[in-house]
Amino acid sequence: MTAISLDLMTALPELTLAGLAMVLLMLGVFRGKESAPAILGLSVASLTIVFFLISLGGRPEADAFDGLFILDRYGDFMKSLVVMGAIVTLVMSRRYCEEERLQLFEFPVLILFATLGMLMMVSANDLISLYVGLELQSLSLYVIAAIRRDNLRSTEAGLKYFVLGALSSGMLLYGSSMIYGFTGTTSFPLLAEVLATTSHGEVPPFGMIIGLVFLLAGLAFKVSAVPFHMWTPDVYEGAPTPVTAFFATAPKVAAIALLLRVMMGPFGDLVAQWQQIVVFISIASMIVGAFAAIAQTNIKRLMAYSSIGHIGFALIGLAAGTEEGVRGVIFYMAIYIVMNLGTFGCILCMRRSGAMLENLEDLKGLSKTNPLIALPLMVFMFSMAGIPPLAGFLGKFYVFMAAIESGLYTLAVIGVLTSVVGAFYYLRIVKYMYFDDAGEPFDGAIGRDMALVLIATSTIILFLFAVPGTILDGAAAAAASLLAG
Repeated sequence: MTAISLDLMTALPELTLAGLAMVLLMLGVFRGKESAPAILGLSVASLTIVFFLISLGGRPEADAFDGLFILDRYGDFMKSLVVMGAIVTLVMSRRYCEEERLQLFEFPVLILFATLGMLMMVSANDLISLYVGLELQSLSLYVIAAIRRDNLRSTEAGLKYFVLGALSSGMLLYGSSMIYGFTGTTSFPLLAEVLATTSHGEVPPFGMIIGLVFLLAGLAFKVSAVPFHMWTPDVYEGAPTPVTAFFATAPKVAAIALLLRVMMGPFGDLVAQWQQIVVFISIASMIVGAFAAIAQTNIKRLMAYSSIGHIGFALIGLAAGTEEGVRGVIFYMAIYIVMNLGTFGCILCMRRSGAMLENLEDLKGLSKTNPLIALPLMVFMFSMAGIPPLAGFLGKFYVFMAAIESGLYTLAVIGVLTSVVGAFYYLRIVKYMYFDDAGEPFDGAIGRDMALVLIATSTIILFLFAVPGTILDGAAAAAASLLAG
């Protein structure tokens, strides 16, 4: 088999997705607006094909395109989560798009291109391919954030995300150029070789450390970690709810996957230099996520601060700088994506007299009027609060244990304390649903698509404690593969 054939086989899921996305784009262009429902269904089918290409495995670990792209078990595991998030988001968006008259063929196609960018990010093996994947994702997300052109809040959300995203991309590029200037390479394996020599007693070049700080800042924006979180509440509130669900899941997993690959790969020998930065970002994210959410009355803004807090918890594992820490982060993000997809599924069911509802007050008495929505939402809130034996508790347990084993006792204690504070606003939602007087019921049946999503996600969250090895073994193998590379 020729070298180019090997390269194409290594990147087969990404190439398949790119081809299918372009075909659907042309179909939408020629068929017009009436093709939107069909393209939504075909997009789900396309992502399902890609999911099976990734999860079936069988391809040997390799790099491709002169080392710009890498295939390994870590990448396959994280890509599976990303594609799953995109599939469920599109499934949940079908009814919303019908009822809100948002049947635009561009929406599912942009989701496909954003997902393609995420898959490239996860497999990036060079600062250049990292940036290309990141921008392909970002440009698609800028557009879908503002896809409701007749809505002022949606337009504002897209503009804010674009302006701040451009700033973060500039920081990331500046950091990459500094790293290249002081090391002479952008390749992750070559960077690891260069930096391995400086880690044995020699002090790394100061300019390269500055570049690493800028690179971390750019990536911190993508995961909405404090102090680069300012876009998150406004964009989550202003974007259409299915878009917010997508923002809260797949891009977060992809960005965390990229952050792990960059920090534990080429910069793995410089843990002492970047650990203190990650510890600060983690603590700040947990504190802001816990306290800022208390005052929120809009459930989408509350979920924005919740996601900031969860990213802080996930970064505890990265701060540990060990294989156990990486395993904890991967396991945490697998649980995080399921909890958030389920929660946004419940939010998408909040509809009265044909209008979407977003205020926490609208949840009062939900257990009496719509028990089939209240029950799974209660499960997700308890899980996010970290109450055992739900899956959210297991996720926090593994990242806290990784921090303790690495001697980061203060970080673990702050994580526990902020988790207690965060439990207040999660349990407040449960109190509204089960202990307050009922208001008007939500509209009609939730539909088969949404019922399937809520049953599947709540079942995973409820019963994962009985078989945690199902995901934990995959996370452990992914962590071992990352650090072995």
